[in-house]
Amino acid sequence: MSTREPIYVDHGNEACEGVEAYPPKEVPLGGADALTVRRTLPNMSRSFVGAWCFVDHYGPEEGKCMDVPPHPHTSLQTVSWLFSGEIEHRDSGDVHAMVRPGEVNLMTSGYGIAHSEVSTKSRDALHGVQLWTVLPHDKADIVREFQHHAPELDDNHSGVKSRVFIGELGDAVSPIHTESPLLGAEIILAPGTTFETPVKAGFEHGVLVDTGVIDFDGTRLDNSVLGVRDKGLDHLRLHNPTDKPARLMLLGGEPFDEHVVMWWNFIGRSHDDIVRLREEWNEAPDDRFGRVKGYRGAESWLAAPPLPDGVRLKARHRRGRG
Repeated sequence: MSTREPIYVDHGNEACEGVEAYPPKEVPLGGADALTVRRTLPNMSRSFVGAWCFVDHYGPEEGKCMDVPPHPHTSLQTVSWLFSGEIEHRDSGDVHAMVRPGEVNLMTSGYGIAHSEVSTKSRDALHGVQLWTVLPHDKADIVREFQHHAPELDDNHSGVKSRVFIGELGDAVSPIHTESPLLGAEIILAPGTTFETPVKAGFEHGVLVDTGVIDFDGTRLDNSVLGVRDKGLDHLRLHNPTDKPARLMLLGGEPFDEHVVMWWNFIGRSHDDIVRLREEWNEAPDDRFGRVKGYRGAESWLAAPPLPDGVRLKARHRRGRG
């Protein structure tokens, strides 16, 4: 048990140990029957944890569905991770795959890709996270790719279970390839358990609480809150102060110091990049992004919305918008 009194930190403020806490913003994904996700990254104060640039957390949802028609991505990698339920993935690289609990699917968009995401009629509630990692400028236009990995469950620590799906933590190493040094892991802590582990001092680290409550280096994080610590320390401490199990996502990476423009499903380096990408998708989507085969929804593709009238999109950097 921790002997220190945990501190809860309001959005954007720093804890005594350098942990910042970001409560989620609810964002609907479509119509009345579609999912509402809890988004913690990006936010007004912070855009990245390492190269992680997007964190959506959803469920558990009984009776809700995910049915996202073919839509585009550029200059990023999507990372899908489920706790329960099942999602069917199709993309313009001719990949047809299922997203299942405890298995990571990583899709690289690079120059351009299109994909659809549809939850299946699994008996289990849909519950998971959707993550993006931004590609560095010199890798922004690489060839589209898809990777899958089912990491083993590590329960060698008393009261701690973990699955490392990207990077390395302790003795666990994932074969998934990313274009920036990253860490991604699911960790479950039994009631009252403290987990202290070495980490890379050059990494920023984020903790997203899925269920329960977590003390992250002395800062208390409630359900769906993202806690972030800047680089500098070579270890971190996670504690479950309750009498129920707690589950979290641990994300980390080297600080990403480039400026990018994020709008809708695109990442570019300027406002003009986004204007061009939007036009290419809306006017001739197959040319750059390719065609998604086998999607059976009511809409064959998802058009990009209008850009804000008379406004130039601002670039984002580590500490929010420029």
